[in-house]
Amino acid sequence: MGDHLTTHDLLARVEELIGGELEQAERVFLSEVSSKHPYVHDVLQHITRFQGKRLRPILLLLSAAATGGINESHYVLASVVEMIHLATLVHDDVLDDALIRRHVATVNSRWNNETSVLVGDFLFTHAFHLTASLGDARACRLIGRATNLVCEGELAQIYERGNHELGEEQYLEIINGKTAELCAISTQMGALYAGADEGIVQAMDEYGRALGVAFQITDDLLDLLGDEAQMGKSLGSDLQKEKLTLPLIRLLDQCSPEDRATLQEILSQPDPNTRQRLTQYIKNSDAIDYAGNRAREFAKQARDALQNCPASPARQILEELTEFAIQRTI
Repeated sequence: MGDHLTTHDLLARVEELIGGELEQAERVFLSEVSSKHPYVHDVLQHITRFQGKRLRPILLLLSAAATGGINESHYVLASVVEMIHLATLVHDDVLDDALIRRHVATVNSRWNNETSVLVGDFLFTHAFHLTASLGDARACRLIGRATNLVCEGELAQIYERGNHELGEEQYLEIINGKTAELCAISTQMGALYAGADEGIVQAMDEYGRALGVAFQITDDLLDLLGDEAQMGKSLGSDLQKEKLTLPLIRLLDQCSPEDRATLQEILSQPDPNTRQRLTQYIKNSDAIDYAGNRAREFAKQARDALQNCPASPARQILEELTEFAIQRTI
C-alpha cells in the first residue's frame, strides 16, 4: 500500500479475488437493463458505458467476502446499487449540463433532458423491482431509505447553491447523503446478507460511509484541479452551478476580507474562466492541503472500522481502497 498503488493493480487484485462473482452480478444487471423497444434499448446500452470501475458492486461483494461469504442475494444487491448509482449519474448530468462522462457523451447531450430524466427513473424503478424479487422486506427498506437520503443530499446541495456562508459541517451533511450513503449501503448489505453479526454490519456501514466521504472530497479537489481529457468527464461543473465544496469553503474561511469580497464576486458570476481565475487564490492558501488532509482523515476512519473484521484477502483490498480513494487527488 502507499504511493505505488495504481488503479490497474487494484482492479487486477479485485478481479483475481472476486472476478467470477462480479461477472455474475454483471449478468443480473445486464438482464435487467434491457428493453424490447429499440430507442429505449439504445439509450440503456449507452449508459452501460458509464459504469467505470463498478466501485459500489465491488464494495458490496468484497464486504460479503470479508464477513461471511458471497451468495446469490449479493449478485442481485450488487446490481441494485449499480442501477441506483447510474440513475443518479444520469440525473446529475442533466442538473450539471454535463456533456461527457467516462469519455462518452452524456444522455442529455446525445439525446435530450427528457430522455435522461426518464431513463434515470427507469433505473430507479428497476432497482426497487429487483430488490423486491429477494422477497425480503429488510432489503427493500434499506435500499429505499438509502435512495431517499441520496435524493435528500442532492436537494440540499441545490438549495445551498450560491451560499458563500456554507460551513464544513453542512457540507459534510450534504455529501453524507449524496455520495457516502450509497457506499455505506453497499458495504452494510454485503455484511448483512453474508450473515455477519450486528457489530460487524455496523462497522461495515461506518467503513463505507467514511470511504464515500473521502472519495467525494477527492472528487471535489479534482473538479477544481483535474484535467478533463485525463478524467474523461466535464469538470468545473461545481463552480458553474455555484456549489461550494470543501476547498472553497476553506479558502473563503481563511482569506482576508478584501480577497473574500473578490472571491465571492468570482464565484457568484461563473463563466468558463472561473477555474483559472481562482487558481492564484487557491495556490496562495492552504485550501488544497486542508481538503486533502480531511480526505485522509476519513480514509483512516474507514480503515479503523475494518479492524472489527477478521484478516482476509478481501479485507486487505478494502483497506487498500481507502488509499486509492485519496490518491486520485491531483
